[in-house]
Amino acid sequence: MGTPRETNAAQAEVVIERLEEEYPDSTISLRYSNRLELLIAVILSAQCTDERVNQETEHLFEKYDGPQEYANAPQEELAEDLSSITYYNNKATYIRSACEAIVEEHDGEVPDTMSALTDLSGVGRKTANVVLQHGHDIVEGIVVDTHVQRLSRRLGLTEEQRPEKIERELMEIVPDGYWQQFTHLCIDHGRATCTARNPDCDDCVLADVCPSERGDAPIDLASGEPW
Repeated sequence: MGTPRETNAAQAEVVIERLEEEYPDSTISLRYSNRLELLIAVILSAQCTDERVNQETEHLFEKYDGPQEYANAPQEELAEDLSSITYYNNKATYIRSACEAIVEEHDGEVPDTMSALTDLSGVGRKTANVVLQHGHDIVEGIVVDTHVQRLSRRLGLTEEQRPEKIERELMEIVPDGYWQQFTHLCIDHGRATCTARNPDCDDCVLADVCPSERGDAPIDLASGEPW
């Protein structure tokens, strides 16, 4: 069992320092060429891998050009275009509705505020944060996806379970200059080492500071369940 630093802020500092060294090129893995494509890709990525989303959007972005075309697309046709994506029917509905609002309420442009983005169908705070950060260069929060949620709990940075509460706690201990990069580092480490079901603690650069380290820690703090 690792021994975390005395304060959560100090723990966050060592986590960032080591993960930056481990993943120096960490960045967003979704492929897009404009803000609308980014928005759609993030909507599609909910409970789906970025790799699968990138495979699907390669042809999707060639077929549809601009919010009006998505808004006008028949539901069945757009759903069929997304058929390898989880919950593709719902996501097709979200995309059509969001694009209709973008056309009618935002002059065809993806909005640049949290409130306007989260008013769009299928867009929660996580999605809005991604669009703001990578589409508008506006960083006002931390994207809390499943990897960030899992790692921040395992590493003892928070005991909260809901993404919104986890984000608030992380924003208090992660320096604001790292709010965007913190997510990418957690995602890379979550994919490579600190996986959900079988984390490779023997090869983890954070094992000595991780209170969930499987060597002799009795509990996975991410789930609250025994190892």
